[in-house]
Amino acid sequence: MGSCLSSDSRSPLPGSPTTPTGLLLKDRQRSPDYPTDGLPLHKIPGRLYLNGSSDVASLYTLQGKKGVNQDAMLVWENFGSREDSIFCGVFDGHGPYGHLVARKVRDSLPHRLRSYCKTNADCEDVLREISINTRASMEIKDPSTVSTEEESRPLMEARDTEKQVETFQSLKSSFLRAFRVMDRELKAQNRIDCYCSGTTAVTVMKQGQYLAVGNVGDSRAVMGSRDKDGSLIAVQLTVDLKPNLPAEAERIRKCRGRVFALQDEPEVARVWLPHNDAPGLAMARAFGDFCLKNFGLISVPDVSFRSLSERDEFIVLATDGVWDVLSNEEVVETVALAPSRSVAARVLVNSAVRAWKIKYPTSKIDDCAVVCLFLDSFSDKCNQELGSGNQVDSSKDTTGEKDPKRPTKARAEDRKEGEEEEEEESKLQVDRDRESEIDWSALEGVSRLNTLMSLPKYKP
Repeated sequence: MGSCLSSDSRSPLPGSPTTPTGLLLKDRQRSPDYPTDGLPLHKIPGRLYLNGSSDVASLYTLQGKKGVNQDAMLVWENFGSREDSIFCGVFDGHGPYGHLVARKVRDSLPHRLRSYCKTNADCEDVLREISINTRASMEIKDPSTVSTEEESRPLMEARDTEKQVETFQSLKSSFLRAFRVMDRELKAQNRIDCYCSGTTAVTVMKQGQYLAVGNVGDSRAVMGSRDKDGSLIAVQLTVDLKPNLPAEAERIRKCRGRVFALQDEPEVARVWLPHNDAPGLAMARAFGDFCLKNFGLISVPDVSFRSLSERDEFIVLATDGVWDVLSNEEVVETVALAPSRSVAARVLVNSAVRAWKIKYPTSKIDDCAVVCLFLDSFSDKCNQELGSGNQVDSSKDTTGEKDPKRPTKARAEDRKEGEEEEEEESKLQVDRDRESEIDWSALEGVSRLNTLMSLPKYKP
């Protein structure tokens, strides 16, 4: 949940693109290998980061009552130039500059992950070719050798499983490297003060029928699936990495950090400096927060993998503003009963806001951000594209040209918002200079905040 100590609501500069002259947006869409690392977020096709929806996902975020909205979110279709791949993530900033840290990670982390996964994709193609060649070499017409082929099938299946494990391990290595480099990048840059500010990150990368999840902090991913009886159940995909977990607390204490809860909120364990009652971080892992990185706080993600089945229907990624007031079952049921999938994320956020008013009437409502990824819609979309031929559908633009990156009204809003962020960036440096002279402290109603800064701003 976002800290209410921030005072700047504008985004950091997305980047300074070096776009070749004469290259239009549709040309970039047709060329999946076009370099997008230097482009502003709103100019990259296939990416959504504002309230809206696509054929496979629904996004919505709402500012709470604690100040600027420090939550960020992202959906990137055709991730890594693969039609069967999609990347989703939600990021919950905290601290005085948490909103800037969350947006920085949202903009940069997917690029790091994509670059490290590219080699893995090449390795996967090689493994697939080897497997095909192996099967072809074992297709023998002599009936006398059929028994030998039957005996070789278990060995082939074992080899395929071993190769799959190797692919998963390589993908896990990509997640670990991307998160590590992202945290180093935050520490090296001087445009955002990350000393007492940071962000969580729960990310999901879907490739075909496989799902990889990387999580840092206390945001959460839950999947809606069907059991054997056809009933909808909630499957939690991540663990809330908070200081109350025994393994996390032990690591922090070994690094001389302190873990304890305040008397006013005994259920919220926090991380403190060895000799100062600050910053009181309510999570055990996060990007940024370099004042605690030498005292047990880490940015190493908890990475998990899953093979999807036909029973799996959708995945919900949300910041803790949702999970603090709604259970996994309530979230899954709310998304399943939404009037339409395009508004599923918005319906869930509104339900969380109502729950905040009921459960915590005296507390300030936290920021909420939700991404709903519909798995069956993604499969249906791929199948429809394969069998549609030259048919025209409603997802095409007015010129009749099919756009695989879906340039919808939401995409237009993304581009408009990105242009506004660029215009306001010229004023951002002046505000940063002013804020650097402000002596800030915790505001009233500190209950249910991620950080409790009772001391003036730290100087590393």
